[in-house]
Amino acid sequence: MLPPEKLDLIARRHEEIGHRLSGAVEASAFSALSRELSELEPVVAAIGAFRALSREISDLESLACDPASDAEMRGMAEDELSQRRAQLAEAEKNLRLALLPRDASDEKNAILEIRAGTGGDEAALFAGDLFRMYQKYAEMRGWTMELLSHSEGTAGGFKEIIAQVSGKGVFARLKFESGTHRVQRVPATETQGRIHTSAATVAVLPEATEVDMAIADGDLRIDTMRAQGAGGQHVNKTESAIRITHIPSGLVVMMQEERSQHRNKAKAMDVLRSRLFDLERGKLDNARAADRRAQVGSGDRSERIRTYNFPQGRVSDHRINLTLYKIDKVMEGEALDEILDPLIADHQARLLADNEGGA
Repeated sequence: MLPPEKLDLIARRHEEIGHRLSGAVEASAFSALSRELSELEPVVAAIGAFRALSREISDLESLACDPASDAEMRGMAEDELSQRRAQLAEAEKNLRLALLPRDASDEKNAILEIRAGTGGDEAALFAGDLFRMYQKYAEMRGWTMELLSHSEGTAGGFKEIIAQVSGKGVFARLKFESGTHRVQRVPATETQGRIHTSAATVAVLPEATEVDMAIADGDLRIDTMRAQGAGGQHVNKTESAIRITHIPSGLVVMMQEERSQHRNKAKAMDVLRSRLFDLERGKLDNARAADRRAQVGSGDRSERIRTYNFPQGRVSDHRINLTLYKIDKVMEGEALDEILDPLIADHQARLLADNEGGA
């Protein structure tokens, strides 16, 4: 049973913030209060739905047990009670989900990194296919995608491609894409029709601000150089390309997409900051999960999470044993939600189990 005092406290806090925002509020407090109100609104709505059903069930129980009511009325109340009790169980589950601690990074934009793995040219082509899948999915959701860096494969596709994805709830949905994606298909260059297996790794990092991850200037080594094009020729005569090395971690970010050295440095710092922030999140996740039976949402990118089998037209996500026979729609981004929604539901179920188990 959910503690009524906790629910009352949340409802009162929501009401208090609403009153404060309707009056004169200092500019410094307005943003924080608005964000808190926005976070509380779905919780308060879930509390309202749960309590409304609880009152309705109480009224129906009184009616069903009232000897003064005629038999037909009592029978109707009994019939409706079973339906309302099922709805209450669902409302309680929704409320428990709403009360779970939120991942503070869920509403952030994301840095999407895709790298060709085993499989040579075919892996680079597959990395390109994955990038286009996410690009189309982003368009469908009204997100924007900005290319930050890319290295083309010799036969097409990408050895590596990095992009920034901006929009509402980007990281909350895309974070489940981190991992190794495997493809099974007959390459265009295969003359005997043999199926080849190759792979690409996907990393989805929450975009970190300077507030999230401060980096000391003394921890950086910044090198400038001429941008290189395909085949190694210089694409311009100025040293606009930037390579930033974070000395304590050894992380290196190279950026040459822009003609402006300043823009390349800013983009490289965004990527570096997000990678460092992701490392810190990973350490915290691992520490929290050390005493759990199953680690929740580790995002281990060495783990094979999904297989795309083109001859059979199927996509299988190995984390939740889900298989869809609609590979074309998945690769067009149209059916990606049919994989992401069950992944999110599974993640929430694990969080609920951990929360109720006191983990």
